[in-house]
Amino acid sequence: MRYRVRHSTAYAYRHTVDLAAHLLHLTPRTLPFQRVEAARITAAPAASRRREGVDHFGNPCTWLFLDEPHAAFEVTAEAVVEVRFPAPPPAAATPDWAVVAEAARQGGPGAWEAAEFLFESPMLPGLPAATDWAAPCFPAGRPVLDGLLALNARFRQEFAFRAGATSLETPVAEVLARREGVCQDFTHLMICALRGLGLPARYVSGYIRTRPPPGQKRRLGADQSHAWVGCWLGPLHGWVDLDPTNDLVAQEEHVVLGWGRDFCDVSPLRGVVLGGGAHSLTIGVDLEPVEQPAPAGLPAEAK
Repeated sequence: MRYRVRHSTAYAYRHTVDLAAHLLHLTPRTLPFQRVEAARITAAPAASRRREGVDHFGNPCTWLFLDEPHAAFEVTAEAVVEVRFPAPPPAAATPDWAVVAEAARQGGPGAWEAAEFLFESPMLPGLPAATDWAAPCFPAGRPVLDGLLALNARFRQEFAFRAGATSLETPVAEVLARREGVCQDFTHLMICALRGLGLPARYVSGYIRTRPPPGQKRRLGADQSHAWVGCWLGPLHGWVDLDPTNDLVAQEEHVVLGWGRDFCDVSPLRGVVLGGGAHSLTIGVDLEPVEQPAPAGLPAEAK
């Protein structure tokens, strides 16, 4: 499936911003199953200095530095991406979850990259209650993917998706207690639970294609940033991506921006500003299937 992605972020400040530095994770990641045909990021006002690179996790990122006074700031990221997620292995063919946990604990060839996703992170401290909640999905001897699919399904069964019920500051313990939240909350909770069981889990940031109600036109800006969980199945099978919000294995309707330990590592846009005061934020995301080549003027991603 090929998609055109457009993600706009606009800040309007009450007072003038004198200096600003921003870190962007807005360029989709090139992966064996995801080809970035073209990508660009534009900003208004234009940055006085700009740098492209990759972070610790290998995600593409952009640093923007502004030293001219400004009362508004807008960033637009555009890309054309082809996605072909591989089918997961048969659940019964994956190893015992305890064997995977032991392989991650020991590290070594095939496990070192996964092992760093075992530990607590800034937004995800250890939470025994989360591990206890997930433990019934992982009885002794159960294949790891079988347990992961069971856990993934419990979110649709036991939790309510409710926009506005939580914020970035809502702790995982509160999400578990209230049984409501949004994709970021469910992703954080699932990661926290899996790490408590000794299974490496990472936070994946990206997009998911949404569909209009039957008979209605697709609304511009109605798509959204999304988050889901990457889970390690052991050195033989590698990683699988699971979407607890929708009880899905990520396939052709997901586009990956990048991954990290939690949201903080791959926030689409974060920064430090001098001045500004209170501000308003407007975000718009469009993700649409395309058949034609990338539009003129959208340069191919630098290799």
